[in-house]
Amino acid sequence: METLQTNTEAQSFSPGLMEATRVWLKIGLLSFGGPAAQIALMHQILVDEKGWLSEQKFLNALSFCMLLPGPEAMQLATYAGWRLHGTLGGLMAGLLFVLPGACVVLVLAIVYALFGEVPLVSALFLGIKATVLVIVLQALLKVSKRALNGTVYWVIAAAAFVGIFFLSLPYPLIILVAAGIGFILGANANTDPVEADAGDRSLFALIRTSAIWLAIWMIPLWLIDAAFSVPLLSEVGLFFARLAVVTFGGAYAVLAYMGQAVVGQFGWLSAGEMMDGLGLAETTPGPLILVTEFVGFIAGFRSGGIGIGLAAAGVTLWSTFIPCFLWIFAGAPHIEWICNQPRLKGALTGISAAVVGVILNLSIWFSLHVIFQSVSREQFGVFTIWLPQFTSIDIRVVALVVLCAVLVFKLQWPITRVLVLSAVIGGVIASI
Repeated sequence: METLQTNTEAQSFSPGLMEATRVWLKIGLLSFGGPAAQIALMHQILVDEKGWLSEQKFLNALSFCMLLPGPEAMQLATYAGWRLHGTLGGLMAGLLFVLPGACVVLVLAIVYALFGEVPLVSALFLGIKATVLVIVLQALLKVSKRALNGTVYWVIAAAAFVGIFFLSLPYPLIILVAAGIGFILGANANTDPVEADAGDRSLFALIRTSAIWLAIWMIPLWLIDAAFSVPLLSEVGLFFARLAVVTFGGAYAVLAYMGQAVVGQFGWLSAGEMMDGLGLAETTPGPLILVTEFVGFIAGFRSGGIGIGLAAAGVTLWSTFIPCFLWIFAGAPHIEWICNQPRLKGALTGISAAVVGVILNLSIWFSLHVIFQSVSREQFGVFTIWLPQFTSIDIRVVALVVLCAVLVFKLQWPITRVLVLSAVIGGVIASI
């Protein structure tokens, strides 16, 4: 593994490793509310309170993390830890950002698997599903305002929606095409050259670090496949490893691809259970993509009980988050240079536009499966249409969605409070 390194800019006021570890744990325990809230929390602590990163370094690192697949907040924490204490610091920061939430999600997934059919639990999740739908709509509005800054980006967003919703095109293909268009459009942008970041920026160091972390990522998955005759573990590892490479645009963007695959292709969960998992992930600290752990556990539990469920959850976490360390440790020494390349920024802009279309797809898909109790998938040539049975509409969910929308958009309530209130109201009306 690469040699531990401390960046020269931070040496004069760098904290000790133990002090930094306590801060990373604090951030991990308080990282509720999605990536925007998590990034704001890190900015407050790392830039404003501690002064461990300058404003410019923080923004450059954030821009770089948004170029990467995976949870940008977790990767930003990993980069900050790397700048202060090298590889060890990056590992501590990244792991402590994820592990508190992962432990909570696992406990909730076990409870859900064992008691999910209890009427009271089902009633509580009635309200959670309504809130999650409003959360996804809120994400759609926020991303569209930021990403759609010209006609061409509206066209990219519309094409992405048609491609994934009506044509069932693979999500990775949509992201690749959007990135290519943005890469071409970014050719005419001008940026001023800046000094590269700290660390070994040689090609040999890049190859060495990438090879080490690629091996750390993939070899355990191969060993599990070879040592255990449990096909599900291999399927889960391969699927979420592939997912980790294409999760551009944040968790909401990839949830459409993941949700439709685990429900329609693999049959690991129902659409309602997928919504329940997203609701659990929304109420816990850590990145929203921890919903993958819930999916892995439920799939394993259905296949072979709690033991296989725990193994599948572990494989899912490994496949999802180890690549984040690969991207950061390989790219960290090059961040200042990468963030000032116009073509790469253009690729990110193209991806962001496509993400709007993908989240719109997610919004409609979730809405149909939450509001209607019966939805069928119909094929007309190359086109796929999701048709609800209108007589199966659940008026209780519609009322809860309207209430949650008013609380979130009109009264600006925090998401956690809305989730709790909606769950309680759902429990009450379901018992009437």
